[in-house]
Amino acid sequence: MTRDPRYDVLFEPVAIGPVTARNRFYQVPHCNGMGHTMPNSVAGMRAMKAEGGWAVVATEECDIHASTDVMPYREARLWDQGDQDRLALMTERVHEYGALAAVELVHSGHNVSNRYSRLPVMGVSDIGVNSFDPVQACAMTRRDIADVRRWHRQAAIRARDAGFDIVYVYAGHDLSLPMHFISRRHNRRTDEYGGSLENRVRLTRELLEDTKEAVGDRCGVAIRFAVDEMLGDEGIASGAEGREVVEMLAELPDLWDVNVSDWANDSVTARFGEEGDQESYVAFVKQVTSKPVVGVGRFTSADAMVSQIKRGILDMIGAARPSIADPFLPRKIEEGRIEDIRECIGCNICVSGDWTQSPIRCTQNPTMGEEWRRGWHPEIIEQRGESKKVLVVGAGPAGLEAAMSLGQRGYEVALADSGDGGGRAALESGLPGLSSYKRVSDYRLGQIAKLTNVSFFPGSEMDRETVLEFGADQVLIATGSSWRADGLGRATHAPIPGIADHAQCFTPDDIMAGQLPSADAVLVYDDDHYYMGGVIAQLLADSGKAVTLVTPGPEVSCWTQNTMEQHRIEKALLDRGVTLIAKHTLSGVASDSVSFACNTTDRALSIEAPGLVMVTLRAPMSSLYFSLAGEAQEQIDELPFGLLRIGDCMAPNTIAAAVYDGHRAAREMDNWPDPDSVPFKREQSVIDRL
Repeated sequence: MTRDPRYDVLFEPVAIGPVTARNRFYQVPHCNGMGHTMPNSVAGMRAMKAEGGWAVVATEECDIHASTDVMPYREARLWDQGDQDRLALMTERVHEYGALAAVELVHSGHNVSNRYSRLPVMGVSDIGVNSFDPVQACAMTRRDIADVRRWHRQAAIRARDAGFDIVYVYAGHDLSLPMHFISRRHNRRTDEYGGSLENRVRLTRELLEDTKEAVGDRCGVAIRFAVDEMLGDEGIASGAEGREVVEMLAELPDLWDVNVSDWANDSVTARFGEEGDQESYVAFVKQVTSKPVVGVGRFTSADAMVSQIKRGILDMIGAARPSIADPFLPRKIEEGRIEDIRECIGCNICVSGDWTQSPIRCTQNPTMGEEWRRGWHPEIIEQRGESKKVLVVGAGPAGLEAAMSLGQRGYEVALADSGDGGGRAALESGLPGLSSYKRVSDYRLGQIAKLTNVSFFPGSEMDRETVLEFGADQVLIATGSSWRADGLGRATHAPIPGIADHAQCFTPDDIMAGQLPSADAVLVYDDDHYYMGGVIAQLLADSGKAVTLVTPGPEVSCWTQNTMEQHRIEKALLDRGVTLIAKHTLSGVASDSVSFACNTTDRALSIEAPGLVMVTLRAPMSSLYFSLAGEAQEQIDELPFGLLRIGDCMAPNTIAAAVYDGHRAAREMDNWPDPDSVPFKREQSVIDRL
């Protein structure tokens, strides 16, 4: 296949100071939950982007000194020679594929607490740190500012010597010292670094000049700048000081990487933002600088990318999340394989890796974070083993991924589903704001349709007899899960008395099947804490119901803090008049009312609830598996085939986890790991016996 000529503009080279990017695809800095503690894993992940056609591949934030210690977060570090050597692993791997390596140097000012270094926190002013730690930052003296400039220069030189081609000055989001100096709400200084905008920009200008002087002969010097903080008069705005900053520094850097702040606005989930939604904020930048401009917008459409270039909005297409969902997105466009792109669904499960300090993961790309650890490649999979014929029962996220990957390995695969396929991904895509979830099933069904060795049988209800009669060498059970209706949850460890007596008790499965309570007033009990409770409450409110949402958690949909959308979910519900009650655990149910106990006082609360929706735990639908394996798995060794349950059928989890489990089962088919050993490589700390 050949490239569509409409997309030729995307493959033009772009000069960035003394270096040249081979095309317009730019993987902007993004965190990954691995950072300086897992340099091999990071190098493997970044190298995959370079192999996939990204012309520039950047690190995440890279701390320049021990005085900017972001522990517990695992970002990159460039404090000393050891850090330089670790980062060189990445640049070497990225260069193997002809891409440029970029490093985002940062001093985070009062955005850290220095929990590891235990050094005093330095800030633009005497100010509290950006957390609930009982820590304050001291206002930097001129000597402190000189120190930061020197540390930044030293880090830039180390970056150059580590092989980086582009070195950043970071003033993006509310996470960096330069942005703190620029910000009126943080900068209370009365010296030459405070007051007027020109003074507040002084440190940023000096860092740019220092970096160009130190490494500008060999490295492009970039600035990442948040042109709008979305705070109105309290913050930087693209129509006011944001534009003025760009005008002041217009020709100083070699590249402008522009976005909005804070991170939750820059990486808004698909539920609350569309592709390209930063355009209105960043469109002015190219009007005031001759230097190349890169920006982001969760771009997955090649046509949208071309439009950004041809309309003069951007010179380079920046991406974090789309490059995670498909590291080979540029090559697929270049090779005319648009339909093979794994499009980002904007769920931000990747972001949760940073917030939970665990290796990055992706709903669409199960190989993300496993490039070095397990040796997984998103486009290459080993050929099949000794088995030939595989039956996969269930075409939800796990079953679809397993069937597709097994087919790519060369197995003869039969995929049976009692419905039309898609499972929970297809069902949940019908809920408010979750339409992009359909991409999970659409992509896999589309790929399966291309495989002549995979047969899909929708509307096929399988039982013990039909499975035994099929004659497969291996059987994977991926029958999913169903939402419980008995109240058993995370906060309640037994079914709740009286639920069976409630006149109108529903589960999310009922709601997704179109069965809404007829009652005008509905209570949603959310002991799941992810997105489902809030989505159900929103749907019911939009249908005209008076909705109360009660949760044992500290706030509504509390786990979505890790996907940076909790505040938006809460606002959406409050805007719809939903009554929100946190820290209350379900204790009893009557025919038209529900009782709760306050988590902190044990005081009882009773709420009239003629309609009730229980969003608690999900029960694995594993009856088919146990009918074959035996209730104690005592029959499993007697079966004429291998038997495995995967995804939610095994342990209900996120869609990303189900996809991963399906992929892992496909990779391990006929190459089962030793259950007594660690099935992946680990990054080990060096033991100092001195």
